[in-house]
Amino acid sequence: MPGSKVQVLKAQGALNAHPELVTDELFVTTDFFDPNDLVQVRYEMLRKVRVEGLLPSEAARLFGFSRTSFYNILAAFKAGSLPGLMPRRRGPKGAHKLTGDVMEFVRQKLADEECASAVELAGAVRERFQICLHPRSIQRAIARKRGR
Repeated sequence: MPGSKVQVLKAQGALNAHPELVTDELFVTTDFFDPNDLVQVRYEMLRKVRVEGLLPSEAARLFGFSRTSFYNILAAFKAGSLPGLMPRRRGPKGAHKLTGDVMEFVRQKLADEECASAVELAGAVRERFQICLHPRSIQRAIARKRGR
């Protein structure tokens, strides 16, 4: 397999972490089906159940997933079609402590030049909102706002 395809899959977040677990005959015997391509693996697993009538537990085993994962993948596909098969980022999706009110307060402090450093801003936020923020979190949030 060309290394460039693996690099592209990795950059897109679609590289299968365990291609060795894919034991379906199509992925083992043909070059078209790539066990490294997570979206293709997930789609073919769903297709085997829907079109060929394979049991979900058997399809999950052939494609290197748990039965629970099969149903999660099926739900993601039903909700988002093919793009729903792309892996999603885990963990928090944003700065949950840096709400709009907190960021407005930080912007005001910066505009009034009351706080010169992120450490001072973190202290002011802690005092005003009773929220403990790391100074670096404030710096990143400010940089994100400037980048827009």
